[in-house]
Amino acid sequence: MTMQPRKPLRLALIGWGAINRRVAELLAERSSGDITIAAVAVRNPAAAGDIPARAKLITEPDELAGLDLDLVVEAAGREAVGIWGKAALVHAPAFAVASTSAFCDDALLARLIAAAESRGSQLLIPPGALAGIDGIAAASLLPLDEVIHRIVKPPVAWRGTSAESLLGLDGITEATAFFSGTAREAASRFPQNANVAVISALAGIGLDRTRVELVADPAAGGNGHQLSARGAFGKLDITIENRPLATNPKSSEMTALGLVRLIENRVRTLVR
Repeated sequence: MTMQPRKPLRLALIGWGAINRRVAELLAERSSGDITIAAVAVRNPAAAGDIPARAKLITEPDELAGLDLDLVVEAAGREAVGIWGKAALVHAPAFAVASTSAFCDDALLARLIAAAESRGSQLLIPPGALAGIDGIAAASLLPLDEVIHRIVKPPVAWRGTSAESLLGLDGITEATAFFSGTAREAASRFPQNANVAVISALAGIGLDRTRVELVADPAAGGNGHQLSARGAFGKLDITIENRPLATNPKSSEMTALGLVRLIENRVRTLVR
């Protein structure tokens, strides 16, 4: 049998912040030449002088044209999804969105789904910092009664967010819940920290039925997630505590790892 060589995957990264820098670092460590970062998209070229060798630095969505891309991965913040999404789906067969809080905007999600359908491309939602999303997605094929997502992070991870107006982060001595509501509300009010709630919501029963609780805990060793689902399939309970990214305590190492897995699965013979 003659082996057919696999064409290297050509990847564009939207954003050059902590998450995509970590993705690029991990790919460089692990790649055997089957993945090429063809482009990095940024708003401020002056802040992206250290992009991977041979990657094209771009600043406008129409610059994705002609790059022969196989996948576009966004990790640039909620606003970037609307700016780059349609062009990504037009110029690549798949667009993976890390800033899933953008999908609290139902109209934006509908536009991107329509763009994907018209081009035959795919809109991908990575698992982010979570485990068990495949289980919730599978369970949703039968009726789901409830999905509850509890997010527990140390106080430092909530700095710079509206949590500061809800409790004194410096003064708490025990785990303190400061928000309880829907996934839509959580991701809209805390897009940097509760972005991940959209992932559990879209996997299961939606943004307005998924319940989210946000907690600041001075004893937390990392960024924690407790997922609970109940339905016709049975019961699911998952707890995960992620190490935060060294360069951004609001994001988890697992977010970058999940993106790397998604990217590598596009070229792997054995998909895990």
